[in-house]
Amino acid sequence: MKDLDVHKKVAVLIDADNAQLSKLSAILDEISAHGHVLIKRAYGDWSIDALKNWKTPLNELAIQPIQQFAYTTGKNATDASMIIDAMDLLYSEKIDAFALVSSDSDFTKLASRLRESEKFVFGVGEKKTPVSFRNACDDFIFTENLEAGQVSKSGKPKQEQSSAGNGAEELIPAMLKAWELYQNDDGWVNVSPVGNFLKRAKPDFDPRTYGAAKVTDIVSSLPTVFEMTRQKGKGTTQIILYRPIFATT
Repeated sequence: MKDLDVHKKVAVLIDADNAQLSKLSAILDEISAHGHVLIKRAYGDWSIDALKNWKTPLNELAIQPIQQFAYTTGKNATDASMIIDAMDLLYSEKIDAFALVSSDSDFTKLASRLRESEKFVFGVGEKKTPVSFRNACDDFIFTENLEAGQVSKSGKPKQEQSSAGNGAEELIPAMLKAWELYQNDDGWVNVSPVGNFLKRAKPDFDPRTYGAAKVTDIVSSLPTVFEMTRQKGKGTTQIILYRPIFATT
C-alpha cells in the first residue's frame, strides 16, 4: 500500500468529461486497495449525449452523479463544481485522502492545495495527462495499467512483456540516485526503500507501466546495469538487494 491503510477515508471525485467509463470499476477497485472509499461522486452534464451511457454504471457502482449544466460555451462548469466540492470536503475534516479521476491539467492547483493541507492525493488518468497534474499528486495511477498490466494471483503480470524495450531504462538515473542514498557499507541497496523513493521522485511510477509486478522485476530486467543478490531476513523472508555493475569494477 502507498502510505495509506484500510482505515483511511477516501473521497473519489470523477470528472466525467475527462474520465474513461470503461475503467470505472477498475479505478474503484484500485483505490479501495489503499483505503476505505467513503464518497463516490461523478460530475458532468448528464443531459448531453456524450454521457448517456454513464447511467447504468453509476447506478451499479453506487456513484452519485452530480449534475452541472454548461452555462456558457468554452467554460468548464464541471471542473468548477468538482473543485468546490473538494474544498468543502477538505474543510469538513472527515476525509483523509482524495482520488481525482481526470486527465485534465485544470486539477493541478486543486491537487497541490489538498496536499498543502496534508491530505493524500491520488490522481487517476490516461498517460496523456499533463505532467504538471501527475506531479502535483502523491500517487498518479495510469488507467492503462488497470487493464493491460493487472497482476494475477500468482504475482505475475497477466500480460507478460519482455524485459527488452519495456521502457525501464528511463528509471536508471533515479535508481542510481537511490543507490547513492541508501547503499550499505558493502555497496548494496535494499530494493524495499527504492520503491518508495521512486514514488516520491516520480508520482506516476508504477511497476505495471514497465510490464512488471514489483520493483524487483524492474531491476532484473536491467541486467547490464544492475546486479542483484539475496540475503536471509527474519524468519523465512529474503532481503533483495542490488548495486550498479560499475560499482564492482
